[in-house]
Amino acid sequence: MSGHASAFWLATPGRGEIRPERVPAPARDEVLVRTLHTGVSRGTETLVFTGRVPASQRDAMRAPYQEGDFPAPVKYGYLNVGVVEDGVAALVGRTVFCLYPHQTRFVVPASAVTVVPDGVPAHRAVLAGTVETAVNALWDASPQVGDRIAVVGGGMVGSCVAAILATFPGVRVQLVDPDASRAPIAAALGVAYAHPDDAAGNCDVVIHASATSAGLTRSLELLAPEATVVELSWYGDRQVTLPLGEFFHSRRLTVRSSQVGGISPNRRRSYAERLAVALDLLRNPAFDALVTGRSAFADLPEVMPRLADGSLPALCHVIDYPAADRLEE
Repeated sequence: MSGHASAFWLATPGRGEIRPERVPAPARDEVLVRTLHTGVSRGTETLVFTGRVPASQRDAMRAPYQEGDFPAPVKYGYLNVGVVEDGVAALVGRTVFCLYPHQTRFVVPASAVTVVPDGVPAHRAVLAGTVETAVNALWDASPQVGDRIAVVGGGMVGSCVAAILATFPGVRVQLVDPDASRAPIAAALGVAYAHPDDAAGNCDVVIHASATSAGLTRSLELLAPEATVVELSWYGDRQVTLPLGEFFHSRRLTVRSSQVGGISPNRRRSYAERLAVALDLLRNPAFDALVTGRSAFADLPEVMPRLADGSLPALCHVIDYPAADRLEE
């Protein structure tokens, strides 16, 4: 089978459009996937949408099945859940996750898809890529039983980190964010909420995901002596300022980067194993609190500008695809 599909492209910074795509017939080791849902990773994708990927990071920022180049035109995205319609027989009919852009149908190698476990709804499975980032951050942070932990920044990534930490025994977890609307989300995830001014200090670990200088500064302030901030934020082309001349040296603090593109050698895990862990964690229905809005695929050119300028508040915004979209013989 082969036929037509539709995909969302960034035509110019700040303007997207839906374009036709030709889908080839799958080869012997490939699968044809019909998309059920994609997720908009608000932090990264809005940087891409507004043309703010630094020239020095354009190669590192490429998504696995991206077409085109930054700043535009470019087809970008990496949170895709669909059903296999053709190809490798063992996968036909299975719901799968793939790091593919916003497109109604596509063909990829069978090795590029991961089966969504039973008990994980397809709409929740779009969070797999972000939960994978959170898993990687916690592998880097290595929290211990009974630790005092703050997650600064209650966006999509920070909230996924908090959701996983809520299952750790004996830990004190705070989700720290200036937006009080994050309080019910924290409660749904099973952790405490705190405004930055009221957050408890003396933390053993702070995970920073606010993508602001103020958030990173507050993260350092919340640390106990000799403790570490694990930095998850992606700042794009913005500069960051920190008070490294104040208490930073006297308290012997550490800022450690964590990026989903690399796994610490100490973990001895493959990327496929990490993604499988993330999908298994999504059996927890608490993650549904992070799906804060849904739109039809046809509306994506109007939805993306609103996500980018903040007029449509969101953590994970799910895009729903037409079930009756037919592939031509």
